[in-house]
Amino acid sequence: MRGARDAEYTEYVQSRMLWLRRVAYLLCQDWQSADDLVQSAITRLYTHWGKARDATSIDAYVRTILVRSFFSERRSAWSRRVLLVDRHLDAPGRSADHDARLDVQAALTTLPPRQRATLVLRFYCDLSVEETSRELGCTVGTVKSQTAKGLESLRRALGPIMAEES
Repeated sequence: MRGARDAEYTEYVQSRMLWLRRVAYLLCQDWQSADDLVQSAITRLYTHWGKARDATSIDAYVRTILVRSFFSERRSAWSRRVLLVDRHLDAPGRSADHDARLDVQAALTTLPPRQRATLVLRFYCDLSVEETSRELGCTVGTVKSQTAKGLESLRRALGPIMAEES
């Protein structure tokens, strides 16, 4: 029985690993931290696999674990004392990645963790306000206010850049 459980878990994680890494990267803005976050999330998922596989959506379940792990990590004293900064920003491989995308990613890093998570869930994961509220464990009003504040901060950060392009 445990072998079948482990096989189900392994199949799910392997099929969703790229998606998990992308979401984690958007939250952390650093590939190494994203990998650590994914590792933490899939470890927690393994310990709760019985409950997760019975959930309405395993993706929603693991996304919640990922976001909550991100918040937990950001609240820890270690993350406030230790800042791992590389001189070179993580750059994606060849793709349709343009300067505007890099500007948005840079602006996203300036947002507080809750606003960043709200924007990632709403606009990258394409969740509704209600779904985001459930993921973050907060009210619909909090999601709306965090979205508005996050978007306003992004507009301010990108304002001069966008004005130059016009």
